[in-house]
Amino acid sequence: MANKIKAKTMVGTVTSDKMDKAIVIQVEEHKRHSKYQKFVKGYKKIKARDEKEEAGIGDTVKIAETRPLSREICWKLVEIIVKAERG
Repeated sequence: MANKIKAKTMVGTVTSDKMDKAIVIQVEEHKRHSKYQKFVKGYKKIKARDEKEEAGIGDTVKIAETRPLSREICWKLVEIIVKAERG
């Protein structure tokens, strides 16, 4: 029986949707400082594939890891959790 490997998932906020079928997501991460043992908040910017171009700036989205789709994109949009208000 083959092992089913579950893809990594992350939740973040869309910061850019200017590219064709791709979005940039800012993901917050907490790491423990090696010397002071205090949790430090940091941010990562990840590019993900948005095939239907449905996510917009400010949306909270869930992304999952996938095979490399281009040089920088190896994540795909799974779902939009919260839509941002656009006025």
